[in-house]
This record gives sequence, C-alpha cells and structure tokens, in this order.
Amino acid sequence: MSRIGDSVVYVLSDSVGETGELVVRAALSQFDEDVTVIRCVPYVEDRVIIDEIIAQAKENNGIIAFTIVLTEVREYLVREAYENNIPIYDILTPLISIMGDRLNVAPKNKSGLMHALDEDYFRKVEAIEFAVKYDDGRDPRGIERADVVLVGVSRTSKTPLSQYLAHKSLKVANIPLVPEVEPPEELFRAPAAKIIGLKINPEKLNGIRAERLKALGLKEEASYATLDRIQEELLYSKEVMERLGCDVIDVSTKAVEETANLIYQKVRGV
Repeated sequence: MSRIGDSVVYVLSDSVGETGELVVRAALSQFDEDVTVIRCVPYVEDRVIIDEIIAQAKENNGIIAFTIVLTEVREYLVREAYENNIPIYDILTPLISIMGDRLNVAPKNKSGLMHALDEDYFRKVEAIEFAVKYDDGRDPRGIERADVVLVGVSRTSKTPLSQYLAHKSLKVANIPLVPEVEPPEELFRAPAAKIIGLKINPEKLNGIRAERLKALGLKEEASYATLDRIQEELLYSKEVMERLGCDVIDVSTKAVEETANLIYQKVRGV
C-alpha cells in the first residue's frame, strides 16, 4: 500500500488500471515522500468490491482515484465515497465529457478499450516481425503459420506487399518462384485460399529489372533482365500457380497499396 502521511491511495479501474496508476504516480512525484507504493484494484465491476474498498479507505484515511467508465459502477462508487467523506478523483470522465461535447458524439462507456488498442498494436508488431523473418522463402516453416502466402517471380512486389499487409496485422510469408528451384513442399500442403499468386506483364517486368540492375551498377544485358529469361520464369510461375489452385493478381498496372487492399479483401472475405 502507498501512504501519504497516514493516508492510503487506492486506484480503481474497470480494466487493467495502468492509466490511473500512471496519473497517480505523476501526482505523487510532486511530494517529498519516500514510500509511494500504490494499491491498484483492477476489474472493478460490481458493488461488492466497491463496498470493500470504501470500508478500507475509511479505516485508513484513504484517497480514491479511479478510471471507471461503466456508468452504473462509477455512480455507485462516487455516491458511496461522498456519503463516507472519502476524497475521490475521477481521472477520465471530465475529459471524456469535454471531448464528447466538442465532437458531438456520445462516448462508448465501455471498459478495456485502451487494452484492446494495446493488443492491436502488439499484433501489428508481431506481423511485421513475421514478414521479415519469412521474407523471400527464408524459412518454409512460416507457410503453415502465415495468414497469407505470396508467390511470384522476382520483382513482383512480394516484400513491399508483405510489409504493407503486416501493418494490417496479417502475417505474410512470401516465396520466390524460380525455374531452377522446386518450391518447398509446405507450399503445396497449404490451403489454396491463403495463397496469392502475383503475375506481371513481361515488358513491365523487363523495365523494372533493368532499373534494378542499373541501381546496382550492373549491366542491363544480364540474363536476369532479358525478355527470354523473364518469359521462362513467368511460364514456370504460371504452372506452379495452376498446381496450387490459388487466386492470381496481375500487378502490372497496380500500386502496392491497391494490390494489398485486394489481397486483404480476399483473405478477410470483405
């Protein structure tokens, strides 16, 4: 428990309570107190818990700060605190009220939304790390764990698409298709519904690869950028995609964002 003189600070929340604890710690930092351990009471969702805290606060000359958005629970807490002469501070409601008035929108008054946002953030980070780990066929074991598997020849935007989709919290693995290399067995065991093939116009790919070689300081005449080699690769990739039975998207004239949105809609069934 945390004491200011002889007073205990209680932080109540109908969720995890991290927000309330941070605010109280910030306030306590303005006082010359050596011991400021805070007593947090998360998931306050009924009157029984409130009654217990009110009794403890009354006995310990306590202060109550809270981040409770559930209307019925909040109103009960405020009423009981006033009746028992316990100082109480509502951390969120005044700001929510001001925002509601300014935005002309009623608040959701639903607990745990901040925690849900945190979970969304960590899912996105996990997806980004996944895309890096399983980029360019580095580890075929990612195929089974992926939400989406992209297949296509070199320079069909597999890596940029993987990263873009990762920011939508999709775990993406991508596999390059090269005539001299047999695709991993895991690819043919994966459900066709989560595999997306990427095809491209030969002339368009020729231009992209020529620019890539130029950027690397190599000659444009390298076999990597010749139309004959490109035709060979595209024919091979078409055969593999037919074996997989997957959907195919032509990326010749599409921006990465447009292709990514098409893939997202297919995978999520939007």
